[in-house]
Amino acid sequence: MKYILSLLVCLGLLSCSRSIPVADQGTQPTTPVKNEPVRKARNVILLIGDGMGLSQITGGMYFNGNKTALERLPVVGLHKCHSLDNLVTDSAAGATAFACGVKTFNGAVGVDGTGQPVQTILEEAEERGLATGLVATSSIVHATPASFIAHVVNRREYEQIALQFLETDIDLFIGGGKSFFDRREDGRNLYDALRRKGYYITDYFETPFNDVFVQERKNFGYLTADKEPLPASGGRDYLIPATQFSLKFLEERGRRGFFLMIEGSQIDWGGHANDPDYVISEFVEFDAVIDICYNFARRDGETLLIVTADHETGGFAINPESTMDDLNVSFTTGGHTASMIPVFAYGPGSERFAGIYDNTEIYSKMRKAYGWR
Repeated sequence: MKYILSLLVCLGLLSCSRSIPVADQGTQPTTPVKNEPVRKARNVILLIGDGMGLSQITGGMYFNGNKTALERLPVVGLHKCHSLDNLVTDSAAGATAFACGVKTFNGAVGVDGTGQPVQTILEEAEERGLATGLVATSSIVHATPASFIAHVVNRREYEQIALQFLETDIDLFIGGGKSFFDRREDGRNLYDALRRKGYYITDYFETPFNDVFVQERKNFGYLTADKEPLPASGGRDYLIPATQFSLKFLEERGRRGFFLMIEGSQIDWGGHANDPDYVISEFVEFDAVIDICYNFARRDGETLLIVTADHETGGFAINPESTMDDLNVSFTTGGHTASMIPVFAYGPGSERFAGIYDNTEIYSKMRKAYGWR
């Protein structure tokens, strides 16, 4: 009798219990939480280490005493960098994805897959009254900076790209390429045209960068080399002061905020040359730029900082028998590879950059951070 009573009690308890669907097993009921307002970014700084894959970061970090400013950025993701027509992107298609939010074919700058111009985030920022800037250790008409301001189907159209600097009111640009502005095949001197537009425009030949004084309300252009600047190890020394100058300049001018893209262009060139010392010296300089921008963003509190690359270059590998003081490095190619690329972020909207996503999402996530519709 006791056994029967016990059995009846158990059956009664089972009949009162709710069966749990398989999909719900292991979950716990949650109390709805009120959505907190998402902070908007007033400023966006996009740092692009051209050709900088995870191994380049690792090698530079070990060389730099096993530390990098990237460790200060709490959000980390990965982007898929293939172009429209190739699993291995070039810088033009990669930067166009960041600037315009579209996949395009290799070699194309600021256009979609049909060759039609697409508005860039820098151009939209100008329309919305933000201050804007581009800084590069390449010529300013090179593929990556060009993708934020120009629209051509061939990245080698350097004179046409330079001409398109007259079609926007970019507040600041610093990089090489003087000859594409003042000694052109069409005979035009774009210095004159830029000055008529209200720019203070000068170059390494006229004025040392540290001696530049910009009158209030003048837009600013500085050309650092006749064509391509020297490597950091070969005497180029403007990137760090140009970063500091640009942040101060745009902060003062950007009453509604600013957009700034800075490219460490020659990490890529070291990869193409299969020269590990070149790669690492360029990364170490770029790492100092990351640190400066992080400190600005932390102090400001309204700045989103993003650090990424358009692609990896060289198939850079750190091999066995390496030590932090003596890296055993090899390369698999003199070109680009199709590896996914790390993304680091800090500041308002940075949480959107976690996970794995397409490179075009960098553009979308920056727009969302600004609160643009």
